[in-house]
Amino acid sequence: MKTYEQVLEIVELALSKGEYNFCIEFLSPIIESFPLTSKQGVNLRTILITAFCGVNKKEEAKKFCKELLKSYEYKTRENARYLMEIIDSPEINKPKNWNIDFEKNSSLEKKSLNSLKTQKSNFKNKRFININDAPTGETKPFQKGFALIILLILFLLTLLLSGCVRVENTLDISELDSINNYLKVESKYIQKFPWQYKFEERMKDILPDAEISMETTNFSLKNKNLNLESAKEILKKIQESASDLAGISTFFDINTDHKNFIFLEKYIYKIDFDLQMLADVEDLELYFKIINPNKAIFNNISNPKLKISKNLIVWNLIPGEKNTLEFSFWRWNKILIWTIIILLLMTMAYVLRSYRYKLGSDLPQLPSD
Repeated sequence: MKTYEQVLEIVELALSKGEYNFCIEFLSPIIESFPLTSKQGVNLRTILITAFCGVNKKEEAKKFCKELLKSYEYKTRENARYLMEIIDSPEINKPKNWNIDFEKNSSLEKKSLNSLKTQKSNFKNKRFININDAPTGETKPFQKGFALIILLILFLLTLLLSGCVRVENTLDISELDSINNYLKVESKYIQKFPWQYKFEERMKDILPDAEISMETTNFSLKNKNLNLESAKEILKKIQESASDLAGISTFFDINTDHKNFIFLEKYIYKIDFDLQMLADVEDLELYFKIINPNKAIFNNISNPKLKISKNLIVWNLIPGEKNTLEFSFWRWNKILIWTIIILLLMTMAYVLRSYRYKLGSDLPQLPSD
């Protein structure tokens, strides 16, 4: 079997000579020997797509583009999307006298692969172009739909560049005895990715008591009336399931501390998200929102990925880094305050009753014996 360097040299020489059919016949039987996960496999599939487009076989070219869309590399998927847009672009009817005819040399297809290498030394020979002297005619303006197509392409590119999937988790701790957790996965692509379907099925199995909503591009999951330990456990299951499907290692933990100052209570939270192994995923937006009972106090408020609005914290998690958030908030000790109020009311009622008893009543008294 020929090495990658030998195969690349042969197909590049053939592609430069316009021998697209030879490229297809040569690469098709051996393309599976170069897996999609390697750079060599991606390069050879890109050459094969170019060859299919050269002979106007768009369906075959789309087949290999769809394979590249499944790659784990962000740049490979982006290049595949651009190629799909080029293949699906509308064809413009051109006058025949606009075309340029190149001399064809079919000897490349007839010669063996060994003789192909001998042509490399003669590749620098001049090749002549037959140009028709007929005038090209009057220049015509763009059609009405041209501007609409350009705007549509720019809009699609904007969506692609802004991230394909947005994952947003909201932890509502406004009532510490009744915590709510809300997870939402929103796909900005035309349809969901395969890993999203697997993640949804796994969430239905792991969290059967949750309120689950599944739509065409969205998935949401809600757990209500949890205590702090239950909320931690659910978040841990979500994080472990996502890591398992992605095939990477991540870490999540919440540490809490509580201090009692008689009438006031101070709650301290520290949340760690270790996403250092998630560096290659550039089309993913991760947000963690926290709803507090009162306005939060931060040790380091200069974090540009942190947005604060009253008692709401919006934390933009950064893939490829270890994300840490520390904050605290004060809360009235309601149990102690209500206990004191009840005791004061009981004391006042007792004092008034005693004072009223000492004053006596204005009713006439019965004569004594």
